Parts: sequence; structure tokens; C-alpha cells
Amino acid sequence: SFLAPSQVQPSSSAFYRAGDPILIYFDSSSVLSTLRQPVKMGASGLCVDGNPAGFLDSKSTSCTRIFANLSRSCITDPALDAASYYRDFTVLKVPINDTIVQSMKVIYEIEFSGTRGIQSVSVQFKVSNISGNSGSSLQQHFTFHFWVSAPIFPGLLLRTFSHRLPRSGNPGYITGAPLLIANSGAMQHMSILRSEGDGSCSQFLRHTVQFGRNMRTGCKLSLSPILEESNCSYIQQKLYQALQGMNRVEDLAITGSAHPTQAEEWTTILIQNCSVQAVNCTSCCMVPVTLEIQILWTKVGLLSNPQAQILGARYFYQCDPLKFLRTSTVPLTTVVTFTDMTEWPEPPRGQPQMHWKLPFDIFF
Repeated sequence: SFLAPSQVQPSSSAFYRAGDPILIYFDSSSVLSTLRQPVKMGASGLCVDGNPAGFLDSKSTSCTRIFANLSRSCITDPALDAASYYRDFTVLKVPINDTIVQSMKVIYEIEFSGTRGIQSVSVQFKVSNISGNSGSSLQQHFTFHFWVSAPIFPGLLLRTFSHRLPRSGNPGYITGAPLLIANSGAMQHMSILRSEGDGSCSQFLRHTVQFGRNMRTGCKLSLSPILEESNCSYIQQKLYQALQGMNRVEDLAITGSAHPTQAEEWTTILIQNCSVQAVNCTSCCMVPVTLEIQILWTKVGLLSNPQAQILGARYFYQCDPLKFLRTSTVPLTTVVTFTDMTEWPEPPRGQPQMHWKLPFDIFF
């Protein structure tokens, strides 16, 4: 059915539906508004702050802001003030029957539980020092994540492992689906380095590793212009962190529907770091430059409907000597390989054949 815009009535739903704007309330000014996720507009990619965040609409956006005077904007512009993204307003657990006036790296995480509505909202910030004169520009990133509070017993919600990602198969992995990893029980997608347009390693964006698809990426990571021999361990740690991501990977889901509380559905990733000893170099530092992610998998179950599951995985690092005071960038490479270890059974035999014991021309 179709209703003209003038005939559409305000929603009186008792809970959020997918795509509904998330309502917020400013107690100091008694103003009802919506939670915003800035997006880029036009070919220039400038930020537009009026875009409302939709319930269950998990997505990341990036846009660019231009400042005539960076020093003044750093103090007065709300877009550069972390507090403006969470202070002085509250998020409504469920919508109210009212007309909403469309008005106004940040990560909002919203936990919900069926028709009980939104259970909690948290926000994370990644900030960095910037400097420059007039005409400076800054790119900002905004992400919304929605998580489910899953009941494990009547009246008891699973809080510790409530951050659930969509399945990557049921039960076996689907080709092209993200690989599920866990770090201290928190599920996430396995990712590798991603390059910017100029070939440098992106500080925020990473490629998601997809099941069954071999990948190879490369980029250049900028180092501090002043490197001393005493900084060798720091540089090694920085490069290891860049290759593996901010959070150390611990476990890999065997199937695409693995549950974070079921230990038998996860396998520990073997990590083989490279030697830190420099060879024939008195002022060198052995640093990791290549990460090879090796994943063994197989098909199990019925021949009519085989399911893909992972047997094991290894992070294999390769190092090269880095000469101090001579290198400002380090080229990094990541390789992901999937190896099929399936052992197929013998093909079924055909119909039995009759073996004649009498001479062929006995009736001649």
C-alpha cells in the first residue's frame, strides 16, 4: 500500500525498528533530537553533520573538514571537541510518539536486546595531535556498531560476550565471508594492512580477510626521523603492531557460527616471530617487514552438503635489518594464503557386473 507524505502518521512503535533514527534528549535544554553520524557530501567529501544514525544500520563514514584558522577552531569548533559527541545528552532506550525535527575517529557501540530496546551505549575516541597554519584540513572517521545481548538462561543476559558479530556461515564458513577472531573473548574480524592513495599505510582502515580468498597487500609505514639504537625494541613493537593490528590476535573461529563461550569452536593461532639478531651489521635493527598468514581448512560432513571449517592458522613474520638514521619509511607486506586439506573419500562403485563362467558360445 502507499500513503502520501501528508497522510503518514508519526510512528507509535514501542521499540526501535531497523532504520529508525536513534533518539537523544538534551536535559539542559529539554530538546529531543537524533544521534548523528557525519557523512561526506559532493566531490570534495566535506562533512555534513545532519545525517541521522539508523538503528541496526552499522556502517563507517569518512569526511573532510577545512579550517581557516586551525588554532581557533581547535578551541571553538564542536567537531574537534570529543565531549560534544557524548556529553549533556542521553539516548532513549525506545522511541516515543513524537515528531522529530531533523536538526544536528568516533565509534558508537550500541547494545540492544530484542524488543527490550537499547541496553547500553558507549563511545570510543582515537585522537591525534595536529598542527598547521591557515588552510589546514582534517579527515574524520565515524563508526556505529550494534551488538546483541544474548540470554543464556531465563532472566540472565550474557554481558561479558555480548559483542556478537554476524555469522560467517552456519555452521561452515562461506567463501568471501569475514574470518572471525577473538581477543580476550571479544569477537572481531581478522584484518590486514591497507594502503592510502599515496602508498602509505592507513592508520584507521584495514582490509578484512575473507575466507577462501588469497590476498597480498603492501604499504609504506613512516617512522620517526630520529632513530637511535636504543629505540630498536620500540620500532620492532611498532611494526609488529602495525602488521597484526591494534589488538593482538589470539584465537580463530573454526566455523562461521562459532560462539565466543564455546572453547571447542576456536583454535589458537600459532605466532612465529622472526629472529631479532642482526647479521653483519653493527648499527642495525632486525624489524618485521612481512607477515604471512597461513590458514589450513577442510570440508567435512556429507558429500551432498559439505561444510568448510578451519584446521589451524599461523602468523609467520619475516625480518630485515633496518639501518638507523638512514630510513624514514619501511615497506610492509602482508600475504594471506588458504590451503585446502580436504581428504575426499573413494568414489562410490557402480552396479555390480555379472561374471560369466561358461564359454561364450556354449549355446552355438
